[in-house]
Amino acid sequence: DISQGSAAPAEEGGEEEEEEDGQNEKDGQNEKGKEREKLPPIPSASTAAAGGLEGGVKNQFSTFSNFITTINQKKEGIGNRNSPTQLVIPNIKTVRDLPPICLDVRQKQRMSIDTLPQELKAPFPPEPSLPIRTKTVKDFQDDVEKSKASGDWKAVHYFYSTTFDSFLEINAAFKKDTSSPFNTVEDSGIDAKFVNVVYDALLNTPQDVQKSVLKGIINGLLQEWTGPRTKDDLRAYCILLQNPQFSNTSTYVIYAHLLRQIAALTEADHHFLVHWSKKISQKRFKQVVDRLLQFISLRLFPAKPEEFPPMVKCTWWIPSATKVLALFNSANSLISPPIISYTDFYNSTLDHIDLMEEYHNWQCYGNSHRFSFCQYPFIISIAAKKVIIQRDSEQQMISIARQSLVDKVSRRQKPDMNMLFLNVKVRRTHLVSDSLDELARKRADLKKKLKVTFVGEAGLDMGGLTKEWFLLLIRQIFHPDYGMFTYHKDSHCHWFSSFKCDNYSEFRLVGALMGLAVYNSITLDIRFPPCCYKKLLSPPIVPCDHNTLVGICDVTLDDLFQIMPELAHGLSELLSYEGNVEEDFYSTFQVFQEEFGVIKSYNLKSNGDKIPVTNQNRKEYVQLYVDFLLNKSIYKQFAAFYYGFHSVCASYALLLLRPEEVEILVCGSPELDMSALQRSTQYEGYQKTDLTIRYFWDVVLGFSLDLQKKLLHFATGSDRVPVGGMADLNFKISKSETSTNWLPVAHTCFNQLCLPPYKNKKELKQKLIIGISNAEGFGLE
Repeated sequence: DISQGSAAPAEEGGEEEEEEDGQNEKDGQNEKGKEREKLPPIPSASTAAAGGLEGGVKNQFSTFSNFITTINQKKEGIGNRNSPTQLVIPNIKTVRDLPPICLDVRQKQRMSIDTLPQELKAPFPPEPSLPIRTKTVKDFQDDVEKSKASGDWKAVHYFYSTTFDSFLEINAAFKKDTSSPFNTVEDSGIDAKFVNVVYDALLNTPQDVQKSVLKGIINGLLQEWTGPRTKDDLRAYCILLQNPQFSNTSTYVIYAHLLRQIAALTEADHHFLVHWSKKISQKRFKQVVDRLLQFISLRLFPAKPEEFPPMVKCTWWIPSATKVLALFNSANSLISPPIISYTDFYNSTLDHIDLMEEYHNWQCYGNSHRFSFCQYPFIISIAAKKVIIQRDSEQQMISIARQSLVDKVSRRQKPDMNMLFLNVKVRRTHLVSDSLDELARKRADLKKKLKVTFVGEAGLDMGGLTKEWFLLLIRQIFHPDYGMFTYHKDSHCHWFSSFKCDNYSEFRLVGALMGLAVYNSITLDIRFPPCCYKKLLSPPIVPCDHNTLVGICDVTLDDLFQIMPELAHGLSELLSYEGNVEEDFYSTFQVFQEEFGVIKSYNLKSNGDKIPVTNQNRKEYVQLYVDFLLNKSIYKQFAAFYYGFHSVCASYALLLLRPEEVEILVCGSPELDMSALQRSTQYEGYQKTDLTIRYFWDVVLGFSLDLQKKLLHFATGSDRVPVGGMADLNFKISKSETSTNWLPVAHTCFNQLCLPPYKNKKELKQKLIIGISNAEGFGLE
């Protein structure tokens, strides 16, 4: 009975489970004639679960009373055979949360299932013989067409009720070859086309046919055995996950039990499911992911709370779904390019929960049995992660400022409000050197709120001067003549200069600037390749041992393509060259670089200048070449940059971020949507229907991308879009009660544009272009 039963512990994780599974596998081999063993019991949501299921299903599937009757009969039958384990569902009250699927995210070992061996080391349990089913895709489609024409669905009903009655029957119907075990990760053995056709037809069948499928799934899930799962069982789980019926909330109780069982599988079984899942078509893969995200969202915020059992009685629903989603995220990351975008795993519903409680639970309990969404950061949107980082930053700022105040008072000195801020005073004519000196002297204050003053100027920093300081400093440091970074025109990005120098403090300054930008929610116009952010999170927390290498990550030819596409193309040609590499290229394991007009050579490996590149070792040569360019040749420069960034941004919150997300936090998005800005703009002194405002948007929407960026920079201090999109800019247009001969004025600290009431569109366009093209400094020198 789904609604009743005694309490039972959840599946145990860790080494004990693995040892027990290994023993069970051996037992299964030694006793081939033994009756198939049983699944662990399925925890349920007590009486309310069945009530929620029965009540919810009435809309689409009438009632489940016949399901329960059938299940009770099966239970009695099993009891009569003196089964050692009663077929009962444990009470959820004493069921622990499942152990997490992925390793501790604090160690930056995100779901590295691909590191497991290709095959299981333990012997396979014997595969039970499958029933013989000969129906083909065409046979099934013919049956469906005949049923639609005649209205007689008996044949189709029989197919569905038989196929989904057990895991063995599912395999008999959908396994490509019932005589082959398909025990490898390379081929699941599932006839994907047949599965898709059967599921596509299912939702257009009568309700009794759909009910028979759900009844069969319940029967399959209720079968218990103690040994490890066979590959046929894993195939059945993979097929059942794709069932479109689980998009309907009325099936969520069954869906939850399916997810519970999949989440409780061993890591080796998960390994197979991950590799099989990556073979699912993009459309079906996305549907499964969306279904899981919807399940989590509706469990958190149900439209009809009475549809589901109370949250306190089914605490395992959300952890189970999240852990299964982690398998699909892992499958997605194994393929390049991925099946779907990493952003498709975001659940925006989580933006509305108490994120800091999740974060603190994760900090306090790590990846223990206490579930937190922070254990699975792929599901948290970049907007939600930004909130966590900002609040964590604010708490650190308050803590540092409070400590400064306490120290001052304890020494009986008069407190000064300036001690609560990181005050940076610089001269425009010595911007880099002054900034370097200030940040070096005030290293202990880097986590305080930043305030910038330009010497000799009367500007009061309410945010605008800080933005301008960042902009001017970045522009000067990244200028090609400065020599710190090389600009690659083909890829439109900067990379670290490999020239050796005596002092790498300026690289540390750039890292600190990036950290301060994230810490103070400023977007920077920096164009680093994605590889840079991958290196910046290697590792995401500064190691305690200062001898540990930092900023070193696995790099590939794809990473080099993003920086030096022409060189990467040449290396790619070398890999695919069909002639004799040694005779035609005459290369060795050596690389040459020009430094200040002098050509220097470096060996890629010991005695590399004496080792020729051949057809056999060219892959090694290319890998060592890429590693030298992106890791070894710039190690000191990047290490200084890494320590500068983490001197400001040291936080466990960085463990939640992907490299792409760090880039968005630092640089914002370059995608401008002026129509979105128009929709979110606020007005002061104007109405959005006023003629001047209509002229303004007609002009701005017709601007080139370059002019639109200049306008954004003029009004906000940056030409990039923050994480939350244009709406997060809080852009405001105010009426300026001045002569129409005047140019527009901007208050960048408030993202405010002051616009005189120009009389026609031509005049407005002319004045606006002049204003946004000449908009730097206070002009008070």
